[in-house]
Amino acid sequence: MSELFIELFSEEIPARMQRQATENLQRLLCDALANLSPTNIKTFSTLRRIAIRLDIQNTIPAQEVQERGPRTTAPEKALEGFLRKHQAQQSDLIEENGFWVLQKKIAEVSATDFIAQIFPQILWKFPWPKSQRWGNGSQFTWVRPLHYITCLLDGKIIPLDLATANDDAHGLVCNNKSEGHRFLAPQTFEIKNAEQWEKTLLSQFVIADVVKRREKILDELTELTQKANLQLVPDEVLLNEVTGLVEWPVPLLGKIDEIFMDLPSEVMQVSMRVNQRYFALKNKDGSPANAFAFVANITPDDEGKLIIAGNERVLRARFADARYFWDQDRKTSLEQRNQQLQNVIFHAKLGSQHERIQRLERLAGYLAQQLKQDEKLAKRAALLSKADLTTGMVGEFPEVQGIMGGYYAKHDKEAAEVALAISEHYKPAGPSDSVPTAPISIIAALSDKIDLLTAFFAIGEKPSGSGDPYALRRAALGIIRIIRENQLRFNIKLLFEFAIAGLPQALRASSDLNALVEFIYERLYVQLRSEGSRYDILSAVAPTKQFTDLVELLKKVEAITSFLETTDGKDLLAAVKRASNILRIEDKKDGPHQGKVDTALLAQDEEKKLSATLSKAIEQISVTIEQEQFSEAMNSIATLKNSLDLFFENVTINDGNPAIRSNRLKLLSQIDQAASLIADFNQIEK
Repeated sequence: MSELFIELFSEEIPARMQRQATENLQRLLCDALANLSPTNIKTFSTLRRIAIRLDIQNTIPAQEVQERGPRTTAPEKALEGFLRKHQAQQSDLIEENGFWVLQKKIAEVSATDFIAQIFPQILWKFPWPKSQRWGNGSQFTWVRPLHYITCLLDGKIIPLDLATANDDAHGLVCNNKSEGHRFLAPQTFEIKNAEQWEKTLLSQFVIADVVKRREKILDELTELTQKANLQLVPDEVLLNEVTGLVEWPVPLLGKIDEIFMDLPSEVMQVSMRVNQRYFALKNKDGSPANAFAFVANITPDDEGKLIIAGNERVLRARFADARYFWDQDRKTSLEQRNQQLQNVIFHAKLGSQHERIQRLERLAGYLAQQLKQDEKLAKRAALLSKADLTTGMVGEFPEVQGIMGGYYAKHDKEAAEVALAISEHYKPAGPSDSVPTAPISIIAALSDKIDLLTAFFAIGEKPSGSGDPYALRRAALGIIRIIRENQLRFNIKLLFEFAIAGLPQALRASSDLNALVEFIYERLYVQLRSEGSRYDILSAVAPTKQFTDLVELLKKVEAITSFLETTDGKDLLAAVKRASNILRIEDKKDGPHQGKVDTALLAQDEEKKLSATLSKAIEQISVTIEQEQFSEAMNSIATLKNSLDLFFENVTINDGNPAIRSNRLKLLSQIDQAASLIADFNQIEK
């Protein structure tokens, strides 16, 4: 095996694009080099480079290609296209079963020649989210101007040339050059292999390994804050972004003026994070600290005093702006602001936010009735939930919408439940976010998400493929999590029916209740699957059309899952499926075989015992299902196992006497009936 090392050195790559770029480089390269068996793969990235090292074979062995082409009767152009695609001659083809078949020998190819051929194509088509042209008008693009291409096989330069017949691609060719830190060690050095490259960069103030750089930042930030008797506010997204912004991280601490410490902590954190990439800190008791942390990309000569002073000055100006918005916004109450929502468009086809809050207020009242909560508080929270969209603070920092509404509601002396509900009605904002648990907050959050789904489905804006511009999948998962984690009991179909009835008349006609319920059902299916739960049991327990009470449904899924994990459960599942399959086959011949079993025709002890056990089990299952005692229902159906085993072992179902055969098939039909009270066992995998 030989080491292949590639570095693509450019101007600064946006931090948010670096990880995906290395993943794309690895994927494209490994797919192209599949015949060279790539192993021991490692990627690197900094703000000025992406790189990869891997082991590959030295050659692609000689091989014979055989591929079926068009029919021998196909038009001449079809044959010409096939030959052109495979760079073959008609003499390379043979006739086989009415088709042209290509038989072609491909000679052994060295790894060097193969990489020189395919790698320029990868670079020309590299999938950056955004890329640019530069220089002399070449059509070759990169995320930022590309300066060096290093491609070494066992330390030897592979002669890559990006130029085409019509484009010089900025004259970019392969070499073995790279550079260290832009300011601390900007000189060029020669690359011999991946290990030497990484060590040389380290000596020139660049940590090429993303994981090591991230760990260094976190460790040193933690150490620095602990010395100051402070703690970092966890922020994985910011940590990952800063890791992509620096090559030689040097964490530093700055001070926040006391005059700004009465600002909402969320505002301070968002301002520091969004505008300056600063880390928020807290005291040991959890209160916001009058300090912040940041990461420089150089080693300062004065222990960072000048850099710290400059960053403190910048933050002071940011917080002064926030202070202005905070003071001005509180001069107008949320209730007064509601009228301004008439000028805030929710969606061109759905009207203003003012129209929307009327729907939210109506939904909140209905939910309060269903959940037996204070209807007045629920409607008040919904009515004021969007008012902070008109504030200067939310205009400057959209990330704090809802949160600021909660602060302003407290200032307006609204009920504590209302203020909390306004601040939490967007929750959960993602899979790692918590769900609201206070009753009025639950109602506000559900109202917001249910209206979002109902309204956008009505105008045909459903998610498709990977596209979901209005985050409707997230809204559906939010509804599911709120219901599951709070064990809420209500009929989802009736809830969506009520929401549809609140839409304008023109949109009601285009609404599809079944599509909304199915969408929630699909998201639940996906969620169970991601959790490693038995998602196949979900379909067996409640097909989409029967999907109403989510909590009841999941209790049943849990009970069946637990039962099927036992040996008896697996055996019973197999027996029930066997009975169902036999019945289905015989029903096609002369069925259906339904109705009451004639006990006078039960000749053998095994069928008599099964019939008696079935009658008792069906009665017990019906009662326990009605009372939502699903574990007891599984225990009831489990009583059939021994009787079923003896029945299948000793009784011939297709008896020569038609009356006895029909009676035994009716017995199987009762087994199907007993099982169907719990689930469609045929949809459950083994």
